[in-house]
Amino acid sequence: MMYSEKVLDHFSNPRNVGEIENADGVGEIGNAKCGDIMKMYLKIDNNVITDAKFKTFGCGAAVATSSMATELIKGKSIDDALKLTNDAVVEALDGLPAVKIHCSVLAEQAVRSALSDYYTRQGIDPLPIVGEIKMPEE
Repeated sequence: MMYSEKVLDHFSNPRNVGEIENADGVGEIGNAKCGDIMKMYLKIDNNVITDAKFKTFGCGAAVATSSMATELIKGKSIDDALKLTNDAVVEALDGLPAVKIHCSVLAEQAVRSALSDYYTRQGIDPLPIVGEIKMPEE
């Protein structure tokens, strides 16, 4: 299995690892089949994601996609973050092996899950905005 330099870099030196105290949104997504679990923390100010951190228990690709996803949404508006697709994560990493594409889906859904939590905390129904959070298949 060949990984791109970017995947290896984000796995070896992941960005934004950790937790955010008093996060405005926290999302957790797991894939029971492969055992990857991603937890994402967001700090949101005036509809802008001012900080994003993650904790991922999983394979190298899961760590790399979480790391890249946080990089792609930091400093962006919620609307832009909601447009983040797993394809964009894969592209930003210069590709992933086919058997690891589900990791990028986990990363996308972890962002959505954290934004969903953010809206719920605001007393807003997240479903019309964020959509349904889907558990990725292998």
